[in-house]
This record gives sequence, C-alpha cells and structure tokens, in this order.
Amino acid sequence: MSHLVLWEFRPRPGRAKDFEAAYGPEGAWVRFFKKSDAYLGSELLRDEADPSRYLTVDRWISRECYEEFRRRYSSEYQELDGRCELLTEHEARLGLFRTLDP
Repeated sequence: MSHLVLWEFRPRPGRAKDFEAAYGPEGAWVRFFKKSDAYLGSELLRDEADPSRYLTVDRWISRECYEEFRRRYSSEYQELDGRCELLTEHEARLGLFRTLDP
C-alpha cells in the first residue's frame, strides 16, 4: 500500500515550460522529496482536453511518513513552495489517497 498526494495546477501564461521543469521528473520538487527514503516518486500529468491544467501525483510509503517529512522540512518546503508559486495562477490540493493493494 502507498499514500498519494494529488495537486492541480494552472501555470501562469508563458510559464508552462518553467512549471514543467520545476514539477517534472528531474525538477526541484522531486529533488527535494528525495531527501526522504519514504518518498516513492512523482508524476506530472497534463490534461489532454485542457492543456493549461496539470496534476501532480506524489507517492509516499505512508501518510505518516509524508506528514513527518512536511514537519521536518517545513521551512524548506515553504521556501520552495513560495518560489514555485510565481509559476502558477492556480494551485489546489485535490486530496490524500491510499492505494488499495491486496
């Protein structure tokens, strides 16, 4: 079983490439999350019907591990989030999910 954190984003006009670089597989968020052994990876998804809409899926071993990471690296998280807010006009956490692996 794993824990998933889903976010929805809309980059600012003209900032899509910068957004993709920051949130993509080699981006700042992935590098930051790799500080934790409990981090399992991220995916950046672009909506085919609405190319200005993106989703991110961050995978963690458990919700507790994700929350501990957020507490431990709170100031660094806030700093990175602040820098990345300049790239987006919309950001919303869609929820915390758990896989239903047997």
